[in-house]
Amino acid sequence: MNYEKFNDFEKKQLESHFSNSEDNVFAIITPNQVDRGALMSRYSRTDKTMRRVYIDEFLSNPNRGLEFYNRVLLDYGDDSVAELGTAQCALEWISNISAQKIEDHRIGLSFLEKSSRYVAFDKKINGLYKYYRDNRIMSSIYADSYVKSCDLAFDIYAKNIKSMQQYLKEKTPIDNLVFYDSEKNNDSPFYSLRNSTDIDVANKIYNSSIKAKALDILRNLLPSSTLTNLAIAGNGRAFEYLLFKMNSSELTEIKRLGDQLYNEMKKYIEPFIRRSRNVHSVSNANYLSKTKESISKILDEIFDHNSYNITANDTIQDIVDNNKNTVVNVRLLHYLPNVEAEVRLASFILHEYGVNLTMAELLEYVANIPIEKRHEIIRAYFKFRENRRHRPGRAFEMIDYSFQLTTNYGMFRDLHRHRLLTMSRQLLSTKYGFDIPKEIIELGIEKDYIDCMYVSDDTYKSIASSMPHEAQYVVNFAYRYPYFIKMNLREACHMIELRTTPQGHPDYRKTCQQIYSLIKYVHPIISEGIKFVDMNRYELERFKSEKNSALKKSKLDSK
Repeated sequence: MNYEKFNDFEKKQLESHFSNSEDNVFAIITPNQVDRGALMSRYSRTDKTMRRVYIDEFLSNPNRGLEFYNRVLLDYGDDSVAELGTAQCALEWISNISAQKIEDHRIGLSFLEKSSRYVAFDKKINGLYKYYRDNRIMSSIYADSYVKSCDLAFDIYAKNIKSMQQYLKEKTPIDNLVFYDSEKNNDSPFYSLRNSTDIDVANKIYNSSIKAKALDILRNLLPSSTLTNLAIAGNGRAFEYLLFKMNSSELTEIKRLGDQLYNEMKKYIEPFIRRSRNVHSVSNANYLSKTKESISKILDEIFDHNSYNITANDTIQDIVDNNKNTVVNVRLLHYLPNVEAEVRLASFILHEYGVNLTMAELLEYVANIPIEKRHEIIRAYFKFRENRRHRPGRAFEMIDYSFQLTTNYGMFRDLHRHRLLTMSRQLLSTKYGFDIPKEIIELGIEKDYIDCMYVSDDTYKSIASSMPHEAQYVVNFAYRYPYFIKMNLREACHMIELRTTPQGHPDYRKTCQQIYSLIKYVHPIISEGIKFVDMNRYELERFKSEKNSALKKSKLDSK
């Protein structure tokens, strides 16, 4: 129902700003993001409808939105209204270190990054590999060793892409796989396909799967200085906080990117981000700097920072034996006792579905019902899930888990994208050793691989002695990286089911399988809700996904 009518002149004025002038539901399409946010903000202080506000206040005053935000944000500090304006931006040719630091910001921002499994990083520009050359490093005594380390990593990566693909083809021949056969309307072995289109599609699926697998393996060689492209979408308040943090970074690259981002974003959403460059920004930077300095002083007093390092005394075979199986160290640090977790979950389920008791009363009630009935309540909550997109309800948020993970840095980057996780991490280093994928050994390039890791380790140690933040740039994706994550059961279910799908990278599949096994061990009934975990192993992880994509495309093409 719509209680407001607009005359023909008003309808004409509204055309390019709202999707319709007749219905009570409409899209806001006015081109200026500041005006969009200001129009939404006016709902809280006026009895008028939005389209009437636009006609009365904005039509004759093109600066109305800007004036509104200047008053509300600067005079009154009403931060929430900055969430009503959104923007999209891109940061290109930035290091993986900077990309991951920017992606630490979880709330209000969405990210999309250049993939290391679909895009090869072997091409040069003007004779140079695409990695970040930090000014502090390049003007220091470490410049030559830094370039040598990064070039070596890219050289080994680039020269082995074709040979790795050939090895994988020999290991998993195309004739051993089945593909869609349009003549039989079913899957058939490759060698039995007769239709030329089917054969072409099968070859594309196979080659794409082989390439993804090869790049998955070889990405371990890439240094963290590798340049990537990052797209960001988010609201004004989130961008403001991101700019605060970038401005207080220890890395000049991130500070520079923050300045560039501010200069571009202010052209479109300046009222939302202006405070990131005023007195509040200086105060915030001082707060972060003083806190870091204070904690660092305590750390230096109470901790010995000596840790495991690879040494020149280790033989190639020693290193292979210690590293050939990708180490995924998953420790469950904190969880509720099983009965307490079940009582809490069952109580919230009943509360969510309208039992007329308080949560305190439900907790006491459920604690005293038979175990079988408690389990029946829990199982009823997820029994009708038919696929992983049937998300469990909010009761799953009542159960928390804390994990200590030690994985290679390349794999960390994948789990880092789960923004509902609470994550704590430290500077990247070479202190914890590195992974050697078994395919590296099977292809016979382990010596080159290990030599690369040695060179990176030596360079890292040299730079870290005076520039610990910049030293991160030379560390390869293969190096192990410890970090802490805390998540609730709902997020754990989402992450485990998503990251164990057949097309996933084998490293994070193994990690999430281990996380699931630990949850299952401590909460056997509750873990039944994680219904779509895949505990199998696959040789060509992308194969099934590529087949499904090709089949969908063929159906679209035939319409």
